Amino acid sequence: MRTPAHHKTVPHALGVFGIYLLGLCLLLFSTLVDAQEKQPKELPTVQMMNPAAEFWRDVRQRSAPVSGKTQVGGVETGVLINATGDRWRQFRMSQLIPISGYILGGMVILLVAFYAIRGRVPIEGGMSEHKLPRYTGYERMIHWFMASIFIFLAVTGLILLFGRPLLIPVLGKEGFSILASASKEGHNLMGPLFLLALVMIIIQFVRRNIYQKGDLSWLIRGGGIIGKKHVPSNFFNMGEKTMFWLLVFVGGLIGVSGLILVFPVLGLGREIMALAHVGHAIGAILMITVIIGHIYIGTVGMEGAIEGMKTGYCDLNWAKEHHDLWASKAEENGEALSNQEVAKMRGDRGSVPPVHSGLQESGK
Repeated sequence: MRTPAHHKTVPHALGVFGIYLLGLCLLLFSTLVDAQEKQPKELPTVQMMNPAAEFWRDVRQRSAPVSGKTQVGGVETGVLINATGDRWRQFRMSQLIPISGYILGGMVILLVAFYAIRGRVPIEGGMSEHKLPRYTGYERMIHWFMASIFIFLAVTGLILLFGRPLLIPVLGKEGFSILASASKEGHNLMGPLFLLALVMIIIQFVRRNIYQKGDLSWLIRGGGIIGKKHVPSNFFNMGEKTMFWLLVFVGGLIGVSGLILVFPVLGLGREIMALAHVGHAIGAILMITVIIGHIYIGTVGMEGAIEGMKTGYCDLNWAKEHHDLWASKAEENGEALSNQEVAKMRGDRGSVPPVHSGLQESGK
């Protein structure tokens, strides 16, 4: 049986516990209020004009003409900050480099797909027992002179253009710095030799690369790729002639713009230098793309295509299939030689024989 004291203890304990909860709630409420009061209040924003804005606008000369004065003589010495330089840098990084990469990569993918579908173009009649003299020793020398210089300039130029994002993860910053510095110096030293080789190529081959009757039909049929009908051609076909004139004009642009970049003492402004850089890069990418196709045809793309530049002679059947107008006239004039005769002449003298009828000089 519970005593009266017990009945009094329970309400008392409940009352103490309620007071404790009430106090705890008041304490939490007070803490929240204090925390809210201590939070920084947002101040109204006041827009103030930078008192130096006009000064720096004049320094950068964004809207004002370039009319600064300085005791230092030279081109654009009155320009403190060149605003066009940043636009050129953004164009180079955001457009020139990625688009150039797409073009080169697309060409490689196209050739791989073409080889997978078409394979190597064979000599339909097979290798014959006779050859025709096609290139003289001097012509082969200047061709390989140009080829070696172009490949060196292409490799070093691509390192300078694409090397930073591609090679730093592989070589590290110090390794890429050494490679880039060597590429720049080698590129600048070998660049003028490219112009020399270009002049030699133009003088020697320009007469054979004049467009002739029948060249347009060769182009329309894709050099025989479209359809199965044979496409007649002279000493050089339409594709080779077009590559020659691309080399003349685009190569000339590359050479002249390269001289502007290598020799800034020519008295040209920075905008001209930036345009020269853009023209140099675009022209180089275009020529590299074309030369990739040229190398493909001369190596894995077509049987017998490179023999003329390797030995000075080409197979008679190959000549009839790809340059039949020239080959038929050369054969009629008795220029065809047996393989034994060619081997003997090359073994005895180590050079190609002289052209018999002058057909190679005329390109007819």
